[in-house]
Amino acid sequence: VQLQASGGGLVQPGGSLTLSCAVSGNIDSINTIGWHRQAPGKAREFVAAITRGIIRNYADSVKGRFTISKDTAWSTVSLQMNDLKPEDSAVYYCKARAAVTFEGFWGQGTQVTVSS
Repeated sequence: VQLQASGGGLVQPGGSLTLSCAVSGNIDSINTIGWHRQAPGKAREFVAAITRGIIRNYADSVKGRFTISKDTAWSTVSLQMNDLKPEDSAVYYCKARAAVTFEGFWGQGTQVTVSS
């Protein structure tokens, strides 16, 4: 499974960005795709995830501001981020998890910077 994240950038506080994760390879083996982020000097943390059955989970820090979605083909997972705050600044990574083995697959990160 290969993952390609895109859509990061510089945005002012209160602004919006949409991240995309393009998924390819053995997609049928995957049942969950999500986003994690890592700020400088901090551990990588969970942000949001969506299952094949369209069950969504969010970190408390982003609930009500971020929305995760997927296309029907399970080939693209998006993260709509609204009302961005400086503390949302981080490198964002998409991750897929296999249904049977629980093996995780990581994409490269995309930088999000929230600053005035």
